[in-house]
Amino acid sequence: MGKSSVLVVGGTGYMGRRIVRACLAQGYPTYILQRREIGLDIEKLQMLLSFKEQGARLVEGSFSDHQSLVNAVKLVDVVICTMSGVHFRSHNILQQLKLVEAIKEAGNIKRFLPSEFGIDPSLMGDALEPGRVTFDEKMEVRKAIEAANIPFTYVSANCFAGYFGGNLAQMGTLVPPRDKVAIYGDGNVKVIILDEDDIATYTAKTIDDPRTLNKTLYLRPPENILTHMQLVEKWEKLIGRTLERYSIRAESFLASLEGLDFAEQVGVGHFYHIFYEGCLTNFEIGEDGEEASELYPDVQYTRMDSYLKRYL
Repeated sequence: MGKSSVLVVGGTGYMGRRIVRACLAQGYPTYILQRREIGLDIEKLQMLLSFKEQGARLVEGSFSDHQSLVNAVKLVDVVICTMSGVHFRSHNILQQLKLVEAIKEAGNIKRFLPSEFGIDPSLMGDALEPGRVTFDEKMEVRKAIEAANIPFTYVSANCFAGYFGGNLAQMGTLVPPRDKVAIYGDGNVKVIILDEDDIATYTAKTIDDPRTLNKTLYLRPPENILTHMQLVEKWEKLIGRTLERYSIRAESFLASLEGLDFAEQVGVGHFYHIFYEGCLTNFEIGEDGEEASELYPDVQYTRMDSYLKRYL
């Protein structure tokens, strides 16, 4: 039996392009939804054409044309959606409800992986406003998937290294500091940070894996479970000096929400849950979940000290 064919929706986005590359690298027949709304975005078009040259097939479709989505879905066995869920870029989580309807009508999909790739929303019922909107919307999509009896895998990938690792989790920058660094609380809450390429690799591994069907795949590679302080120390070792550290208490961090715009408030709320409450590591994986590095020990994931070398 050959490998399942895969449709990637959002294949030119931050995670989508990585998922496309991972699917191609692992030998899956890979289709990419080419949305008519691409218009004159030459960079996205050139990326799509590059993927086509690497063996991917482009399928025209639009979220404003239900039948085009149904037709695209009917071409494949598995659908992976990577539409953005972050408010400072673009926020399209509920657009997936249209995709769910198309999958339901098509009736042929063996597995759907919706756009998750972060904190498990099912554990965030008490999240702060307004940041909880991300989790609420992802749960709305989950409920629609399960109500339609669509087979699924949810991927909980925790923190992207590009946004949380390379900058030592400093807000307002994407590069690591070289003089002083903010520490959240005492810096000893454990978080999980992954290279986005590794997230894509683990995601593609699940496509034909019965062990992850109708379950959540948690990405917890053991050497990437570390405290904020440990992350800072890895960078200090690389640059050969100790940074000036200052601690931000939880109360002060929450007080910083005042005066921020909506997208910034969402981000600050998520940071609070991760670095003060430890929402990525304060629970055990239950029967409805699997851990990626245990299922796929062959994946040579990137450790954070290695990841940080690119910033030297």
